[in-house]
Amino acid sequence: MVIRGIPDRAAGVQLHVTSLPGGRLGEPARDFVRWLAAAGQTVWQVLPLTVPDAHGSPYASPSAFAASPGLLEDPQAPVGADEVAAFAEQHAYWAGSWVEHGGDLADQVRFEREWAALRSFAADHGVRLMGDIPIYVAAGSADAAAWPGLFRDDAVAGVPPDAFTDSGQLWGNPLYDWDAMAADGYTWWVERLRRSLALHDLVRIDHFRGFAAFWAVPAGHPTAEHGTWEPGPGRAVFDAATARLGPLPVVAEDLGVIDAPVEELRDALGFPGMAVLQFAFDPDGDDRRHEPENLRRDQVVYTGTHDNDTVVGWWGELEDVRRREARRAFVAAGADDPDPAWAMIRLAHATPCRVAMVQAQDVLSLGAEARMNTPGTAATWSWRLEPGMLTADLAARLRAVTEEHGRLGG
Repeated sequence: MVIRGIPDRAAGVQLHVTSLPGGRLGEPARDFVRWLAAAGQTVWQVLPLTVPDAHGSPYASPSAFAASPGLLEDPQAPVGADEVAAFAEQHAYWAGSWVEHGGDLADQVRFEREWAALRSFAADHGVRLMGDIPIYVAAGSADAAAWPGLFRDDAVAGVPPDAFTDSGQLWGNPLYDWDAMAADGYTWWVERLRRSLALHDLVRIDHFRGFAAFWAVPAGHPTAEHGTWEPGPGRAVFDAATARLGPLPVVAEDLGVIDAPVEELRDALGFPGMAVLQFAFDPDGDDRRHEPENLRRDQVVYTGTHDNDTVVGWWGELEDVRRREARRAFVAAGADDPDPAWAMIRLAHATPCRVAMVQAQDVLSLGAEARMNTPGTAATWSWRLEPGMLTADLAARLRAVTEEHGRLGG
């Protein structure tokens, strides 16, 4: 697991930029970095920085490359024509597609300035930024318009029925024509990874299993139930990217329907996978990968992701048998706490996983009203911190847990 600047045992917090007070970069972002440093945290994980859709979701962006101007602290900052020209030259692969789609490169220059300043500020405080790459692009996006030969029109993306939905999830994104991408040397994916790794210290690739095999739903179907598995490109995409970009600091989101080929691909590439504690504590379940006793060093463990309820919301709906299993696990790990959110935080930190990630909502012990996303719905992605919610006392409490389990940042 190659992650420059991150200790062998680390901890972090997931919070999207739009969830900061005011929902933008600037002083609230710097305040959060200061809070993370005080709390001994090494990683700040954000959701995709791309332009969101009408529901606020950054996973259905009109561009896989362009950053959202809605995140800017100063959207009116002056930008010179020479700066725009230099940006267009540096990002020649995709800048033209964004302009043709109606995007403004001056906004991208502004974002580059503000984000670079934040990343430098975070590094000075011992905090590394973890990004997120959605596997697919949106229908009607700048990418689909600029490179139509790289996408299919006979089927769309989704996932079969799983723990989140009984009828699967019909995402509706265009599927890649992997043969066409191979013929091009996977240039589009290489450039997408280049862009993301220029913005972040490490990245999570959403729906990693799609590189082993993906769920193809015939175009026009109302649900994802009747799709079929088709083979993905395997490691060829990442070999092409490594040849041009060097070692890839990637976390593989290996959740959902995972089989041996997915695990073999992940391990062959040396990418850490993910574990989510909210999927554990099920004595009758078939999937035991998330049980605390089965977790491994080469994983990033989460109390919950942006697709999960908060721990408090989840706990309130949890069956009695799973509550008993959870309490047993808390006690066994020395993580028992009357607050289920903090019991889960303590348990995540106690695991052998190299990185323990918690949601900011769980640090605050918030309920279901603070949930970021509900898969399969037109989510609002609207939860936001109020100024002062993340207190010095909470930083000290999280730091103590982090230090207790050897995850304290430098």
